[in-house]
Amino acid sequence: MKHVSRGGRLPLAPHVPDGELQVGLTMRGLDADFACFALDAQGKLIDDRYMTFFNQPATPCGGIALGAVGPDRDGFAVRLGRLPAAVERIVFTAAIEGGTMAQLAAGHLRLVGQDGEFARFDVTGQDFAAEQAVMLGEFYRRDGQWRFMAVAQGFNGGLAALVRHFGAAVDETAAPPPALPTPPVAPPSSSAAPASSPAAPHAAAASVNLEKRIRQAAPQLVDLVKSAGVSLAKVGLDKHRAKVCLVLDISASMGSLYRKGLVQRFAERILALGCRFDDDGEIDVFLFGNNVHQPAPMGLGNWSDYVAQMTRRYPLEGGTHYGAAMEAVRRFYFAEPRRGKRTTSSRQGLPVYVMFVTDGATHDEAAAERQLRASSHEPIFWQFMGIGKSRKGKGGFLSGLFDSDFAFLETLDAIDGRLIDNADFFSVASPDEHADAALYDLLMTEYPGWVRLARQQGLLG
Repeated sequence: MKHVSRGGRLPLAPHVPDGELQVGLTMRGLDADFACFALDAQGKLIDDRYMTFFNQPATPCGGIALGAVGPDRDGFAVRLGRLPAAVERIVFTAAIEGGTMAQLAAGHLRLVGQDGEFARFDVTGQDFAAEQAVMLGEFYRRDGQWRFMAVAQGFNGGLAALVRHFGAAVDETAAPPPALPTPPVAPPSSSAAPASSPAAPHAAAASVNLEKRIRQAAPQLVDLVKSAGVSLAKVGLDKHRAKVCLVLDISASMGSLYRKGLVQRFAERILALGCRFDDDGEIDVFLFGNNVHQPAPMGLGNWSDYVAQMTRRYPLEGGTHYGAAMEAVRRFYFAEPRRGKRTTSSRQGLPVYVMFVTDGATHDEAAAERQLRASSHEPIFWQFMGIGKSRKGKGGFLSGLFDSDFAFLETLDAIDGRLIDNADFFSVASPDEHADAALYDLLMTEYPGWVRLARQQGLLG
């Protein structure tokens, strides 16, 4: 393993001939946020999607992905062969909010290949002064080969100064974000080439604003939002915008799930998905039993005890009516939904992702079928989750905990007479059966395909 000093250079090919490696980053004593910029020959960001950080965890080509590297909770997985030819430099940076880099106890940038760590660049606070952001190191092309250089160049303006330095505009009202925990690297799955359109410079600033709001208002949701982002990046939806709606069964049989806090924790995971899909920081909520209710949205300002407050106002009740709930959702988003008539936008102008949760069969099957068929002409997708046993649901289950049968939901998932397939179904034994990453992957099983079909049919712009 080679220790590299500031200004030192190192060819990468002898250590990673396949061009695949990881970059581990640590800044002890500082709450640092790490980002990676893919630059052209002029040192400018080739496309806004090639700034990789918390709210944009992977490049569209799959060449760079955010994630932990061994003991380093922060870092990037890099696949040089996947990067577009326009990329001449890849710069790894760190930024802090408040304080200066001179307060750094110790930090490093590590290069790790299949055979382990092969290079390290160590830094301390003595290497800096009043800087709040620093370029730690970079990969650059020379004679067709990639090389590494240890940089440690600082900026007094934090993340905003870095973004401006690399050629993107910054909303001056957006403060730079503090550090956020990073989940393990997920292997990039997309090999699509990037679009040739110019960068959208304000997108990064909007992401920074959202990140800061989540950190301040709901720090417990940070890991959930990051995990949701990784799953969306895997299916190429990291830039996708949508409204998220949570529909909850409040029939009496759900009582134990509410009392144990399982519904609250599941709602928090859906709120995190909503934060990734829409930067308003909230999700719409509908409740159904014998009747349908629409409480205030769940958001960053009321998330912590949302379900407890909700069930005090709307006690559990008898009956289960999918169709009535689905009709209420459609009327909310599409003021006057019409059967068999195409609708190209909701009242918010975004597609709608509905998370529909129930633990029992419905009393209005025919109405539910009509609603699903009619809504196939609208930009709305239904993700059904049954809590309990299922004969062939796609989710796993633990027998003996519940006693529900979701034969109708399985039928509804594959019902004919629709413009496009606009629904998916899986079952779980409990709302917390799946780990966060697995749940978000499961929620994206059929939605990306629906997005493509909806665009083909003119339901989405």
